[in-house]
Amino acid sequence: MPSADHDLGPQHLNVPSRSVVREPADRSPEHAEPSRFIPHVQGLRAIAVLAVVLYHFWPARFSGGYVGVDIFFVISGFLITAHLMRELTATGTVRLSQFWARRARRLLPASLLVLLFCALVAMSPYLTPTSALPNEVREILASTFYVENWYLALNSADYLNHAGDPTTVQHYWSLSLEEQFYVMWPLIMLLAAWLGIRFFRGARRRAVLIALGAVTIASFIFCVIFTITDPAPAYFVTFGRMWQFGVGAMVALIPALRIRNAIGSFVLGWAGVIVLLVVIFRFDGQTPFPGYMAAIPTLAAAAVIAASNTERWWYPTRLLGIRPAQFVGDISYSLYLWHWPLIIIAPSVPFWGLTIYHRLALLALCFVLAWLTKRFVEDPARGWKVLTSRPARVTLWSSLAAMLVVAATAGLAWSVNAPTYNAGVRAIAELRQNPPECFGAAVVLDASCAGTDFGTTILPAPGFAGVDRPSDEQCFVQLNDARPVSCEFGSDDPEAPRIALVGDSHAYQLLSTFQTMAEQNGWHLTTFFKGACPWNTTPLSTPGAFGEACSEWRAGVTEALADADLDAVFTAAIATTPYSAAGYDSAHDAAVAGYRDAWSEVLDRGIPVITVVDNPVWETDPNKCLRTKDLSLCDGPRSELLVADDPLRDAASGLEGVTLLDFTDVFCDADTCAPVVGGANVYRDQDHLTVSFVDTLAPWYTAAISDALQERTTP
Repeated sequence: MPSADHDLGPQHLNVPSRSVVREPADRSPEHAEPSRFIPHVQGLRAIAVLAVVLYHFWPARFSGGYVGVDIFFVISGFLITAHLMRELTATGTVRLSQFWARRARRLLPASLLVLLFCALVAMSPYLTPTSALPNEVREILASTFYVENWYLALNSADYLNHAGDPTTVQHYWSLSLEEQFYVMWPLIMLLAAWLGIRFFRGARRRAVLIALGAVTIASFIFCVIFTITDPAPAYFVTFGRMWQFGVGAMVALIPALRIRNAIGSFVLGWAGVIVLLVVIFRFDGQTPFPGYMAAIPTLAAAAVIAASNTERWWYPTRLLGIRPAQFVGDISYSLYLWHWPLIIIAPSVPFWGLTIYHRLALLALCFVLAWLTKRFVEDPARGWKVLTSRPARVTLWSSLAAMLVVAATAGLAWSVNAPTYNAGVRAIAELRQNPPECFGAAVVLDASCAGTDFGTTILPAPGFAGVDRPSDEQCFVQLNDARPVSCEFGSDDPEAPRIALVGDSHAYQLLSTFQTMAEQNGWHLTTFFKGACPWNTTPLSTPGAFGEACSEWRAGVTEALADADLDAVFTAAIATTPYSAAGYDSAHDAAVAGYRDAWSEVLDRGIPVITVVDNPVWETDPNKCLRTKDLSLCDGPRSELLVADDPLRDAASGLEGVTLLDFTDVFCDADTCAPVVGGANVYRDQDHLTVSFVDTLAPWYTAAISDALQERTTP
């Protein structure tokens, strides 16, 4: 997170007493003493914020841009530790209330302004889908009180793989983590300093260094282990990131790490910059991160900071100090705050789009808003005399009051839209119970419905499609959970046909429909689901704990199926799953072989398998278009949305005992794919189907399973 501490620096840490400015104990000075501005650190801040912003605008091109946040953590650890050490050395203590008041004046005005903006946006059903409102409000509240990182960790958000439906404030996780750092770090330093005086003959500085070093090492070990065992929450958990602040702190506290030699500084600085650029372009969502891989950008950022010589213009310390870099560094905090909400909101703006020109215009708008916020909010708030001339508690209580205003606005957004939200949920339930005649897939698959025109009807409404999903989430394991969790539905009759539904989230999206089918047809339904993990024996190309968890889950499912008395197995999977190509000519061939191998266990026992070609996958949720534009403008090109060589199709083709369903003609014509079919809203996000639409395919799913059961019982 790009902090606003632009003017803090570790100059002359060993002789602070010569420049100390004593202030009254009941006032809140901006600094315990003057400190010199460090231009190349400001330029490094520019690299960091540009990395994050460009990653969010073009994730495929700047696939490792997320490391910009790691760079900010190193910078903050460097600047804040130096600042605290100067005060601690000069005065023997850190006036915590004043330190926290300064942080509040620097960070909260711009932060709360953007949160207030997001809360107001949440009130508008045109800019925020009503189905997303509960989570939006919860995350605004979590961000307001700086616990967003813990909210995301506890809800298993997967930041790097863009899982879920991100809110306008998801990026506040890093601000939350940094605010927690501001609370804990001075307390650790004060405790270490006290121990140094009490037990180590007054070796205050050495005790602080040892304490922060121990925290850094312990945090790094924790980060590596936690990333291996549970990478999604590891990205957000505070203690798993403290070591990155600690690395910056070591550069501030150990003079030998700040290289002033001309050649050493030149080599170290450019090596750090080059490594950062390589990482920004080469890391991606499959990189095990943070973990040990985070040490690469962290140490590279520390190297740039440590390179202190500025004698020649071609040194990185000089080039990072040029005016454009300084300008971006100056506005980096506000730029970070504004860019993400605008990215999330933009597709919902009626006249906006996703072309390169729209993206560039939006990027320019982010810079304009960032400069305006820096000029008229950040800078004035830091020196506002009504706060700086009064005790620190005035700033702290004022900050709490401002946070409560934002929280109240978020609560108002919910209360204003709650009746509409509840009505929308009831409308979806009614739609599932009593769909219109020829609704959805029937308009294509049922000859008697041919030519039926639903006009501009879209059910469920685009603002509510996001909640039209299966409700039995306990049946769906995700991330590093390798348990082969099964759920049972339908008939309890021992003689009932026993059907298994197995696969990833594209199998899970069928669950509600299959529950109804089982109840109506007297079947017993058993399910096994794991996110991003199809029923296939070929390992994923995803490294680390997730890939291992997928393999372990598959083994458990295979064992469970081998022990089950089944009459048919239905499976589905997303076509874009990344498979390892080891031992095959291509990942596609490996996937085809893996499907056939997985199915062989049940096919060899005479149990039929039914599967389905995957549905089109959109770049972004088509409901964003449907909420603001004419239906005819929201179609997408078939060549971009549909995977031509779905490995599941190729695995099923010509394989005895396997029935392949292909509903491609329901989704697409020869050139385009539609987000609305027969009045039914097809998608709840960019690639998962609404339950209401899946229900319209139930007659064809039922027929395929019934035929497979009939063939098995026919002598």
